[in-house]
Amino acid sequence: MRNRTLHRWDVSPQEAMAIQITLRSQLHLYGTGPFARIAGIDVAYDRSSKLMFAGVVVMSGDGRELLDFATATASVGFPYIPGLLSFRETPAVIKAWNKLKTPADCLICDGHGLAHPRRFGLACHLGLVLDLPSIGCAKSRLVGTHQEPRMRHGSVAPLLDQGEQIGVVLRTKNGVAPVFVSQGDRISLDAAVRTVLATCRGYRLPEPQRRAHLLVTQMRLAARP
Repeated sequence: MRNRTLHRWDVSPQEAMAIQITLRSQLHLYGTGPFARIAGIDVAYDRSSKLMFAGVVVMSGDGRELLDFATATASVGFPYIPGLLSFRETPAVIKAWNKLKTPADCLICDGHGLAHPRRFGLACHLGLVLDLPSIGCAKSRLVGTHQEPRMRHGSVAPLLDQGEQIGVVLRTKNGVAPVFVSQGDRISLDAAVRTVLATCRGYRLPEPQRRAHLLVTQMRLAARP
């Protein structure tokens, strides 16, 4: 699978922040879909070691058919710092991504895109590196304020930060906690929401992301002594 080298990964936190600000200008925040093949991406950590497990699952655009998957295990090389998750996880994701045999047209990751203090979260970084439309679909808020969306499936509320809309809070299942959806690269916010909803199959998370989460959870449990 194609990926681009935009910078080195062995950087300090200060250098990482500067890279985020520089790369932010390369994002294209438009694009509509629909997408025939959607990848879900997640990473899990072994709490007793420095290992992390990356999983990528490629599914049909409606989230019904599993087309391909790949995994990778790597050592954590960057500290845990809120807002710099992409520098910690992307190298492992690339390692898994390069094992895929089926290309994806869009990716959904367990993280934020524009809903980030520097407007350059994991989904933005992955979109640029993997050269694909990308969506952040996070289970918790990193930055911004919002009202609670209605309890019905498909309800949304704007996620705002300093007067700017940086994403939406989206109810993907009746009565279940919402997710935080934001643009990564090469997609509009409306298209990101439509893509997430199109791949939800009765669970809180879109199916490619949910399958990736299950995959890395299995890897983490299997690594226990």
